[in-house]
Amino acid sequence: MLIPHDTRIALDTVVDLVNTAPENELPPDGPSDGLVDGLEDGLADIAALYDFAERHLISGVGTLGEKDLGAVRDVRSRFAEVFAAPDARTAVDLVNRLVAAAGTTPQLTDHDGYDWHVHYFAPDASLADHLAADCGMALAFIIVAGEQERLRRCEAPGCGRAFVDLSRNRSRRYCSSRTCGNRLHVAAYRARRREAGA
Repeated sequence: MLIPHDTRIALDTVVDLVNTAPENELPPDGPSDGLVDGLEDGLADIAALYDFAERHLISGVGTLGEKDLGAVRDVRSRFAEVFAAPDARTAVDLVNRLVAAAGTTPQLTDHDGYDWHVHYFAPDASLADHLAADCGMALAFIIVAGEQERLRRCEAPGCGRAFVDLSRNRSRRYCSSRTCGNRLHVAAYRARRREAGA
């Protein structure tokens, strides 16, 4: 699947945003059964919101306050609904509402060393509207391509992190093959060894 650079960046951003929700974080000593509760929100405060914007090189952020934090958390919840959508029609409705509420105004731009690409947010958009517009359009492109099933949640017990499956045959099951995938393969290997030894 060919994805333009700016769309890939927006997809990485939306995945990271959804995964800031506390129910998507594994505890340091491994998973429990089901989704993990009681963990810290990756957007716990305004400093975390600034860190998120800086980590994703979001330009024109300006001064952020509690209203911005609440608005970005709301956008995060609505993106999580897109990842949980049972079918393309449901995902389309969710994305359409997000993008419309953001006041999408597509414009070509080249900045910060990037070639021409499209920004979908208005020039003075809030951080929440910026994320809703750009990330919402990236998800829209995935859906339009008939690839909504690539928007997934990790199948590892206790994880549930969001990811976009960009594998050729749509076979990725875990958010990370190095952590969740490897952990499950090791557990399965140990179980087989115990069975063989019994």
